[in-house]
Amino acid sequence: MVEFLEEYRILDVGCGMNKRMGAVGIDINPRSDADIVHDLNVTPYPFASNYFDEIWCDNVVEHLDNVVKVMSELYRVAKPSSKVTIIVPFYAHRQANTDPTHMHFFGVHSFDYFTSGNAYADFRYAAAQFEILSAEFDRGIKPRYWFDRSIKRFANRHKDLYENRFANIIPLRSLTFVLKAIK
Repeated sequence: MVEFLEEYRILDVGCGMNKRMGAVGIDINPRSDADIVHDLNVTPYPFASNYFDEIWCDNVVEHLDNVVKVMSELYRVAKPSSKVTIIVPFYAHRQANTDPTHMHFFGVHSFDYFTSGNAYADFRYAAAQFEILSAEFDRGIKPRYWFDRSIKRFANRHKDLYENRFANIIPLRSLTFVLKAIK
């Protein structure tokens, strides 16, 4: 297990060349900004259980072999009530489907399988338990045109309606999920 000083309480999974300030970066690429070079498909990750206050996965989960295994590992290294932010490409956008290294596609309810009290709660694939604090389309992306701003606003207010009826016509780029580890 890799131990860090108290100041390292943020984990940046698949940090690439843009590791978050003050975070411990883990990535398979030795040329990245990672503090730890590790294949994220191999578990357990080299960290103690219940260690991180905050975990970031920015456009990495879609590249990994097994989403359930990754979520279980994120849950293991997260402290109780820690925040886990996962940014993934939205399934309908061309960038989600164009990249040949994308192994998984995500919609509004993709992480419901790791929560309770919803239609997917009976399908418990892992012991990992999270609460979804938010799910937002194109978080941090500033649309240039009024029409795009309107679509983003509509999609974030009416997620299911947008995803079921309009996403394939006017696809947004990404989804950002903010989860809380329930332990």
